Amino acid sequence: MNKQAQAVLLLLFGGAILKASLSDLYLRYVKEGLRPFLIGAGVLLVAAAVLTLWDELRGRADAAGHHHEPAVGWLLLLPVLGLLLVAPPALGSYAAGQAGTVLTAPAGESDYPALPPGDPVDLGLLDYASRALFDDGRSLTGRTLRLTGFATPGPDGQPMLARMVLSCCAADGRPIKVALSGDVPTGLPADTWFQVVGTWTDRTSLDPVNRAEVPYLEVASWQEITAPKQPYE
Repeated sequence: MNKQAQAVLLLLFGGAILKASLSDLYLRYVKEGLRPFLIGAGVLLVAAAVLTLWDELRGRADAAGHHHEPAVGWLLLLPVLGLLLVAPPALGSYAAGQAGTVLTAPAGESDYPALPPGDPVDLGLLDYASRALFDDGRSLTGRTLRLTGFATPGPDGQPMLARMVLSCCAADGRPIKVALSGDVPTGLPADTWFQVVGTWTDRTSLDPVNRAEVPYLEVASWQEITAPKQPYE
């Protein structure tokens, strides 16, 4: 692989990163706050490619620059093609079924602020599960709640509501799971996004993967929705 080929590869790689980070595609891989760093990395790669091509075309590269590097360098083209040609889905029910719920007991006592006025109140799954288990549902009692996530099969065959939680990127994604009672959705394929409206219940179960507690929500109604722009918590 000569310098011109290396420069073209850098250009494609930088362009693929910019394409992902300037659209919503990057949200399938990393948290939203990392977008500026992705854009910066893409710009630097494109700039490096342009400078390398300019140097090569002006003939300032020495003769050693024209020898062939190991062909293994072309393997770098694979992730580039993946970003340019294929849009893999966000982590979903398969990943959720392979890992235990991310929820763990806090080190000390935690104070949970009152929920905002107005019902139903929108809550993230991690927030709901934390309040349900570690606050004994005190801040949830008497409130109508709306949760959003994707369907994943539960140990009893009933669908659970789940969402992936990222610390940095998709590689460290772990699921947060909420079991459902009451008007439980039926006939939903795995990975279907849906929204439930209901109330807190003190019922819990254990995640079969890591034996961590999983809270329930008593469902009053539900509806299927399109996947959100930001699929992770």
